[in-house]
Amino acid sequence: MGYTIEVIGLGSGDLDQLSLGIYKKLISGTSALYVRTADHPAIEQLEEEGVSFRAFDEIYESRAQFADVYQQITDTLMEKARHHKIVYAVPGHPMMAEQTIQLLLDQDEVPVEIIGGQSYLDALFTSLKIDPIDGFQFVDGTGFRRSQLNYGHHIVFCQVYDQFIASDIKLTLLEDLPPDYPVIIAEAAGSRREKITEVNLEELDHKFSGVNNLVSVYVPPAPEEVLHHTFAKLRQVISALRAPDGCPWDRAQTHETLREYAIEEVYELIEAIDSKDDDGIVEELGDILLQVMLHSQIGEDDGYFTIDDVIRSITDKMIHRHPHVFKDQSAETVEAVYKTWDTLKQEEKGDQRTSVLDGVPAGLPALAKAFKLQKKAAKVGFGWDDSQDIWHKFQEELEEVQEAISSKSLSELEKELGDVLFVLANISRYYKINPEIALSRTNEKFLSRFSYIETNLQEQGKDIREVSLDEMDAYWNQAKRNE
Repeated sequence: MGYTIEVIGLGSGDLDQLSLGIYKKLISGTSALYVRTADHPAIEQLEEEGVSFRAFDEIYESRAQFADVYQQITDTLMEKARHHKIVYAVPGHPMMAEQTIQLLLDQDEVPVEIIGGQSYLDALFTSLKIDPIDGFQFVDGTGFRRSQLNYGHHIVFCQVYDQFIASDIKLTLLEDLPPDYPVIIAEAAGSRREKITEVNLEELDHKFSGVNNLVSVYVPPAPEEVLHHTFAKLRQVISALRAPDGCPWDRAQTHETLREYAIEEVYELIEAIDSKDDDGIVEELGDILLQVMLHSQIGEDDGYFTIDDVIRSITDKMIHRHPHVFKDQSAETVEAVYKTWDTLKQEEKGDQRTSVLDGVPAGLPALAKAFKLQKKAAKVGFGWDDSQDIWHKFQEELEEVQEAISSKSLSELEKELGDVLFVLANISRYYKINPEIALSRTNEKFLSRFSYIETNLQEQGKDIREVSLDEMDAYWNQAKRNE
């Protein structure tokens, strides 16, 4: 049967900060004393008083990953506790940013008793003169994600042991904050070794040398003008536009009045993509996001849904339709992904869609709709497998157009030209080309070349309405060569 591991927190300062009971426990000598690190003011004083202990600092030097360090310390403590009662002392409070304590509490072999200790945050709040009631975030500097950070709150990074960790923190913060943003390096807060240093963010890692277990980095709350790139700020702006004292135009909008803008913005995005205009893509994506936010704010104002519902819906959908990413299924090819996607999509829709062709938006442009219809039909085998068959069908439809022209029937010609366009949409599907995008690019090409003709004729003082087709065609070919 093993013995109990008693866990003590040393606070952030010297022995004067400890309660009398904890101090007696440390110097009693009735239990073997182990400390996570000897680099602590209280441990240095205990050593001066002749208290024996074993520190685990050498493990930090022998292991490349912190997870391995903490696991080895835990394994060692559990092994020692099988033979005698031990006291394990850690900086700060045992239940604050102490991975070894969490590992000990997760096991059932050896009893663990948390005796107590002082959180170094008490001393840190005093030294920094901040009130956490304003909003406070405590972050592990050795492992965090940018998305976790709330810049509207006081942020304290703990376990900033060395220059490498400080550099990682700096590079992450620079994604959101300006280089000259003031941050504070707090060392040994509340002890006689306390050192508080304010630096610009870009200089954060330059102030570190060697390893120091008693360093934290404090990031003050950011002013709103620094956070214009955040989703929370965008949501706040849209809400203000739709507020009773907001913009009359935004307040007057409905889902119906905004429909035309959604279509326009998508086409402007496609134009920016075709032009390989990165700045334009950023702007047009912002315009599309604006449409999403306005519709969501209208939904919230009317009491039906919010942007949270929109985000939850698409998040749930993406997780459900990608079991090869979020679960234990596999999909090695794009075709396998499509198959899984369609199967799960059918599951979600259930009885809502009884036909293979259900789900094609009624408002799609005719060419895009033809493409979508044939794409759905092809998924159940209604489509050509051989390119020669589809080109033969195209030739057949062209011949029927000629017959309609000969018959001089306008309605018949309209029908046959529609068939040609429908086959062209199917050809596009076969070769994995979106016909709407292909035609849009051709339209832009035509605009560019025709504008070239107009410009050159104007420079010569000629009226385009009076020049010959041959002359216009010559400039057309020049424009084509220039491309």
